[in-house]
Amino acid sequence: MTEAMVRANETTVPVMPCASVEETLEFYQALGFEVSYRQTRPYVYLALEWSGFALHFGTPPRNIDPSREDAGACLVLVDEIAPYHAELTRAMRAAYGRVLAKGRPRITRFRPGASRFTLVDPSGNSIIFIQRDEPAKLEYGGSKTLTGLARALDNARILSEFRNDDRAALRVLTTALRRHESTSAPVDVARTLAALIELATALEDTGGVDEWQRRLTALDLTETERHQALKGPGDTEDLRIRPTGETAAPAADTP
Repeated sequence: MTEAMVRANETTVPVMPCASVEETLEFYQALGFEVSYRQTRPYVYLALEWSGFALHFGTPPRNIDPSREDAGACLVLVDEIAPYHAELTRAMRAAYGRVLAKGRPRITRFRPGASRFTLVDPSGNSIIFIQRDEPAKLEYGGSKTLTGLARALDNARILSEFRNDDRAALRVLTTALRRHESTSAPVDVARTLAALIELATALEDTGGVDEWQRRLTALDLTETERHQALKGPGDTEDLRIRPTGETAAPAADTP
Protein backbone atom coordinates (compact mmCIF):
# COMPACT_ATOMS: atom_id res chain seq x y z
CA MET A 1 0.00 0.00 0.00
CA THR A 2 1.46 3.36 -1.03
CA GLU A 3 1.40 6.10 1.60
CA ALA A 4 -0.70 9.12 0.63
CA MET A 5 1.32 12.24 -0.15
CA VAL A 6 0.68 15.94 -0.36
CA ARG A 7 0.59 16.90 -4.03
CA ALA A 8 0.39 20.27 -5.72
CA ASN A 9 -3.12 19.84 -7.11
CA GLU A 10 -5.14 21.77 -4.51
CA THR A 11 -8.17 23.94 -5.19
CA THR A 12 -9.13 26.63 -2.70
CA VAL A 13 -12.57 28.20 -2.51
CA PRO A 14 -13.37 31.09 -0.16
CA VAL A 15 -16.54 30.91 1.94
CA MET A 16 -17.74 34.44 2.66
CA PRO A 17 -20.64 35.65 4.80
CA CYS A 18 -23.99 36.22 3.12
CA ALA A 19 -26.12 38.88 4.82
CA SER A 20 -29.01 38.44 2.37
CA VAL A 21 -29.55 35.43 0.11
CA GLU A 22 -31.88 37.37 -2.21
CA GLU A 23 -29.57 40.37 -2.63
CA THR A 24 -26.50 38.18 -3.10
CA LEU A 25 -28.12 36.05 -5.78
CA GLU A 26 -29.63 39.05 -7.56
CA PHE A 27 -26.28 40.86 -7.72
CA TYR A 28 -24.06 38.00 -8.83
CA GLN A 29 -26.56 36.57 -11.30
CA ALA A 30 -26.90 40.04 -12.84
CA LEU A 31 -23.14 39.89 -13.48
CA GLY A 32 -23.42 36.51 -15.17
CA PHE A 33 -22.55 34.15 -12.29
CA GLU A 34 -24.30 30.79 -12.32
CA VAL A 35 -25.76 29.25 -9.16
CA SER A 36 -24.32 25.76 -8.75
CA TYR A 37 -25.70 25.21 -5.25
CA ARG A 38 -28.32 26.94 -3.10
CA GLN A 39 -29.39 26.11 0.44
CA THR A 40 -31.20 28.30 2.98
CA ARG A 41 -32.16 25.70 5.64
CA PRO A 42 -30.99 24.60 8.15
CA TYR A 43 -28.25 27.11 7.32
CA VAL A 44 -27.28 29.32 4.39
CA TYR A 45 -24.90 27.98 1.78
CA LEU A 46 -24.54 29.29 -1.76
CA ALA A 47 -22.09 28.35 -4.50
CA LEU A 48 -21.67 30.63 -7.52
CA GLU A 49 -19.43 30.21 -10.56
CA TRP A 50 -18.19 32.58 -13.25
CA SER A 51 -15.50 32.07 -15.87
CA GLY A 52 -13.04 29.66 -14.19
CA PHE A 53 -13.55 30.36 -10.49
CA ALA A 54 -16.13 29.85 -7.74
CA LEU A 55 -17.36 31.88 -4.79
CA HIS A 56 -19.12 30.25 -1.85
CA PHE A 57 -21.23 31.99 0.79
CA GLY A 58 -22.36 30.87 4.22
CA THR A 59 -24.33 31.98 7.26
CA PRO A 60 -23.10 35.38 8.45
CA PRO A 61 -22.14 36.22 12.04
CA ARG A 62 -24.91 37.83 14.05
CA ASN A 63 -23.14 41.20 14.27
CA ILE A 64 -22.39 41.55 10.55
CA ASP A 65 -22.70 45.12 9.25
CA PRO A 66 -22.44 45.21 5.44
CA SER A 67 -21.89 48.98 5.50
CA ARG A 68 -18.47 48.41 7.13
CA GLU A 69 -17.41 46.46 4.04
CA ASP A 70 -15.16 44.18 6.07
CA ALA A 71 -17.21 40.98 5.91
CA GLY A 72 -14.86 38.89 3.79
CA ALA A 73 -12.57 38.93 0.78
CA CYS A 74 -11.34 36.85 -2.12
CA LEU A 75 -8.37 37.37 -4.43
CA VAL A 76 -8.84 36.42 -8.09
CA LEU A 77 -5.48 36.27 -9.91
CA VAL A 78 -5.66 36.70 -13.69
CA ASP A 79 -3.27 37.12 -16.59
CA GLU A 80 -4.86 40.27 -18.05
CA ILE A 81 -6.97 42.47 -15.80
CA ALA A 82 -8.65 44.87 -18.25
CA PRO A 83 -10.98 42.31 -19.93
CA TYR A 84 -12.43 41.30 -16.55
CA HIS A 85 -13.32 44.87 -15.62
CA ALA A 86 -14.76 45.46 -19.10
CA GLU A 87 -16.94 42.34 -18.94
CA LEU A 88 -18.24 43.03 -15.42
CA THR A 89 -19.05 46.67 -16.18
CA ARG A 90 -20.77 45.61 -19.41
CA ALA A 91 -22.95 43.22 -17.42
CA MET A 92 -23.71 45.94 -14.86
CA ARG A 93 -24.83 48.36 -17.55
CA ALA A 94 -27.05 45.70 -19.08
CA ALA A 95 -28.63 44.78 -15.74
CA TYR A 96 -28.80 48.13 -13.95
CA GLY A 97 -28.57 50.67 -16.76
CA ARG A 98 -25.31 52.05 -15.35
CA VAL A 99 -22.04 51.03 -13.76
CA LEU A 100 -22.42 50.77 -9.98
CA ALA A 101 -19.49 52.99 -8.99
CA LYS A 102 -20.58 54.21 -5.55
CA GLY A 103 -22.42 52.87 -2.56
CA ARG A 104 -22.83 49.11 -2.20
CA PRO A 105 -22.72 46.97 -4.26
CA ARG A 106 -20.21 48.55 -6.64
CA ILE A 107 -17.14 48.06 -8.76
CA THR A 108 -14.09 50.25 -8.26
CA ARG A 109 -12.68 52.44 -11.00
CA PHE A 110 -10.16 51.13 -13.49
CA ARG A 111 -7.53 53.29 -15.14
CA PRO A 112 -5.27 52.44 -18.08
CA GLY A 113 -2.28 50.53 -16.75
CA ALA A 114 -3.93 49.57 -13.45
CA SER A 115 -3.22 46.09 -12.09
CA ARG A 116 -6.28 45.51 -9.89
CA PHE A 117 -9.87 46.44 -9.16
CA THR A 118 -12.43 45.41 -6.54
CA LEU A 119 -16.01 44.20 -6.70
CA VAL A 120 -17.89 44.98 -3.47
CA ASP A 121 -21.02 42.87 -3.01
CA PRO A 122 -24.24 43.56 -1.02
CA SER A 123 -22.85 41.84 2.09
CA GLY A 124 -19.71 43.99 2.14
CA ASN A 125 -17.40 41.29 0.75
CA SER A 126 -14.54 42.38 -1.54
CA ILE A 127 -13.70 40.33 -4.63
CA ILE A 128 -10.29 41.69 -5.65
CA PHE A 129 -9.13 40.98 -9.20
CA ILE A 130 -5.33 41.18 -9.50
CA GLN A 131 -3.04 40.90 -12.50
CA ARG A 132 -0.39 38.30 -11.75
CA ASP A 133 2.58 40.43 -12.82
CA GLU A 134 1.65 43.57 -10.85
CA PRO A 135 4.55 45.33 -9.07
CA ALA A 136 5.72 43.49 -5.97
CA LYS A 137 6.68 46.66 -4.13
CA LEU A 138 4.67 49.82 -3.57
CA GLU A 139 5.90 53.24 -2.52
CA TYR A 140 3.30 54.39 -0.02
CA GLY A 141 3.53 58.14 0.12
CA GLY A 142 4.05 58.26 -3.64
CA SER A 143 7.05 57.58 -5.84
CA LYS A 144 10.21 59.27 -4.56
CA THR A 145 11.06 60.16 -8.16
CA LEU A 146 8.05 62.52 -8.24
CA THR A 147 7.34 65.79 -6.46
CA GLY A 148 4.38 68.03 -5.59
CA LEU A 149 1.00 67.14 -7.05
CA ALA A 150 2.43 64.36 -9.22
CA ARG A 151 3.69 62.54 -6.14
CA ALA A 152 0.39 63.10 -4.30
CA LEU A 153 -1.53 61.68 -7.27
CA ASP A 154 0.66 58.58 -7.25
CA ASN A 155 0.13 58.17 -3.50
CA ALA A 156 -3.64 58.58 -3.90
CA ARG A 157 -3.65 55.95 -6.66
CA ILE A 158 -1.93 53.45 -4.37
CA LEU A 159 -4.26 54.19 -1.45
CA SER A 160 -7.32 53.83 -3.66
CA GLU A 161 -6.32 50.81 -5.75
CA PHE A 162 -4.29 48.75 -3.27
CA ARG A 163 -5.83 49.65 0.09
CA ASN A 164 -9.34 50.40 -1.16
CA ASP A 165 -9.15 53.58 0.93
CA ASP A 166 -10.74 56.33 -1.16
CA ARG A 167 -11.21 58.41 1.97
CA ALA A 168 -7.46 58.54 2.63
CA ALA A 169 -6.80 59.27 -1.05
CA LEU A 170 -9.23 62.19 -0.89
CA ARG A 171 -7.45 63.63 2.16
CA VAL A 172 -4.04 63.29 0.51
CA LEU A 173 -5.13 65.16 -2.61
CA THR A 174 -7.00 67.87 -0.69
CA THR A 175 -3.89 68.63 1.36
CA ALA A 176 -1.55 68.46 -1.64
CA LEU A 177 -3.71 70.82 -3.68
CA ARG A 178 -3.68 73.38 -0.89
CA ARG A 179 0.12 73.18 -0.62
CA HIS A 180 1.18 72.92 -4.25
CA GLU A 181 -1.53 74.40 -6.49
CA SER A 182 0.14 77.82 -6.89
CA THR A 183 3.47 76.31 -8.00
CA SER A 184 2.17 73.44 -10.17
CA ALA A 185 1.54 73.15 -13.89
CA PRO A 186 -2.13 73.63 -14.89
CA VAL A 187 -2.36 70.07 -16.20
CA ASP A 188 -1.31 68.67 -12.80
CA VAL A 189 -3.86 70.91 -11.09
CA ALA A 190 -6.50 69.65 -13.54
CA ARG A 191 -5.57 66.01 -12.88
CA THR A 192 -5.82 66.60 -9.13
CA LEU A 193 -9.17 68.39 -9.33
CA ALA A 194 -10.56 65.67 -11.61
CA ALA A 195 -9.38 62.98 -9.20
CA LEU A 196 -10.93 64.82 -6.23
CA ILE A 197 -14.28 65.07 -8.02
CA GLU A 198 -14.17 61.38 -8.90
CA LEU A 199 -13.23 60.26 -5.38
CA ALA A 200 -15.77 62.50 -3.66
CA THR A 201 -18.53 61.28 -5.99
CA ALA A 202 -17.67 57.64 -5.29
CA LEU A 203 -17.71 58.36 -1.54
CA GLU A 204 -20.99 60.30 -1.85
CA ASP A 205 -19.21 63.15 -0.05
CA THR A 206 -19.87 65.88 -2.59
CA GLY A 207 -19.60 69.01 -0.47
CA GLY A 208 -16.54 70.27 -2.34
CA VAL A 209 -17.43 69.03 -5.82
CA ASP A 210 -19.09 72.23 -7.11
CA GLU A 211 -16.07 74.33 -6.14
CA TRP A 212 -13.60 71.83 -7.64
CA GLN A 213 -15.71 71.71 -10.80
CA ARG A 214 -15.70 75.51 -11.05
CA ARG A 215 -11.92 75.65 -10.66
CA LEU A 216 -11.45 72.81 -13.11
CA THR A 217 -13.62 74.45 -15.75
CA ALA A 218 -11.78 77.77 -15.31
CA LEU A 219 -8.39 76.28 -16.20
CA ASP A 220 -7.00 77.11 -19.63
CA LEU A 221 -5.83 73.83 -21.12
CA THR A 222 -4.76 72.74 -24.56
CA GLU A 223 -6.51 69.77 -26.13
CA THR A 224 -3.48 67.59 -25.31
CA GLU A 225 -3.52 68.72 -21.68
CA ARG A 226 -7.26 68.14 -21.50
CA HIS A 227 -6.82 64.56 -22.72
CA GLN A 228 -3.98 64.00 -20.25
CA ALA A 229 -6.07 65.30 -17.35
CA LEU A 230 -9.10 63.19 -18.24
CA LYS A 231 -7.47 59.88 -19.12
CA GLY A 232 -7.64 58.63 -15.52
CA PRO A 233 -11.18 59.35 -14.27
CA GLY A 234 -13.83 56.82 -15.14
CA ASP A 235 -16.68 59.27 -15.79
CA THR A 236 -15.40 62.20 -17.85
CA GLU A 237 -18.82 63.53 -18.79
CA ASP A 238 -19.10 65.29 -15.43
CA LEU A 239 -15.62 66.84 -15.70
CA ARG A 240 -16.39 69.49 -18.26
CA ILE A 241 -12.84 70.78 -18.92
CA ARG A 242 -12.64 73.28 -21.77
CA PRO A 243 -9.71 73.62 -24.18
CA THR A 244 -8.02 77.01 -24.28
CA GLY A 245 -10.28 79.68 -25.78
CA GLU A 246 -13.50 77.68 -25.55
CA THR A 247 -16.46 78.34 -23.30
CA ALA A 248 -17.49 75.52 -21.05
CA ALA A 249 -20.76 73.86 -22.00
CA PRO A 250 -23.51 74.11 -19.37
CA ALA A 251 -24.44 71.08 -17.36
CA ALA A 252 -27.31 69.01 -18.66
CA ASP A 253 -29.49 70.05 -15.73
CA THR A 254 -28.68 73.77 -16.02
CA PRO A 255 -31.90 75.80 -16.48
